[in-house]
Amino acid sequence: MTINCIIVDDEPLARKGLQTYSESIDFLEIVGLAKNSMEANMLLKEKKTDLIFLDIEMPLISGMDFLKSLKSPPKVIFTTAYSEYALESFEFDVVDYLVKPISFERFLQSANKAYRLMEESSLRWPESEEEKGDYIFVKVDKELIKIQFSKILFIQGMQNYVHIVTENRTYMTLMPLKKVLQSLPGDQFIQSHKSYVVNLKQVEAIGGNQLVPGKHKIPVSRILKESVLSTVMKNNILKKYGASLFLCSMSHNI
Repeated sequence: MTINCIIVDDEPLARKGLQTYSESIDFLEIVGLAKNSMEANMLLKEKKTDLIFLDIEMPLISGMDFLKSLKSPPKVIFTTAYSEYALESFEFDVVDYLVKPISFERFLQSANKAYRLMEESSLRWPESEEEKGDYIFVKVDKELIKIQFSKILFIQGMQNYVHIVTENRTYMTLMPLKKVLQSLPGDQFIQSHKSYVVNLKQVEAIGGNQLVPGKHKIPVSRILKESVLSTVMKNNILKKYGASLFLCSMSHNI
């Protein structure tokens, strides 16, 4: 994986130093240098950028104010001579905070942290309507695996991980269930329980407060049962089994 970076600093020597460090790390690719936030803003419009090495004290607009102005900023590592901004900087969910003078060892540690964070963003969801398809890419054991939505039976959340279960295989990847749910097609998947999301098209039976995709029995929570009922009915899942069966089975709370 290559991380495209820009360096933003009003001091030429600081820019040069960070550039030299970056060129020594094989996964960092410098795509631009900027001496202020205005130049950085133009670079972000022109270059695909994954990471910004961003100074805080700069003329015109400070690094923090510049970061506030960005709607969907890349990951950021602050580079500054002022340690007093450290606490405030982490309110921006930055990768790291480097205080000048920056040693190569400390720079490498920060770059590796950025790499791990990007690597852990292991489910790649479509970023635009034009890009949307009927699949996801899941990172499993350093491989990106393509999974068709139609093949997914259900997804189980386990803290910061999810298990994506298909008929033939279970994939484990690092991603909160909440984030997964936000990106799934809403007309195909439903959350039946705080820890489970089910593919409506794979539901073969309903009973005992459970949805049955394939050979699996997935719980339906008391809080979500009304919305599950409404969605299942709307998607005609009960044509084969009849509404009375579902209504009867849902009468018992988990």
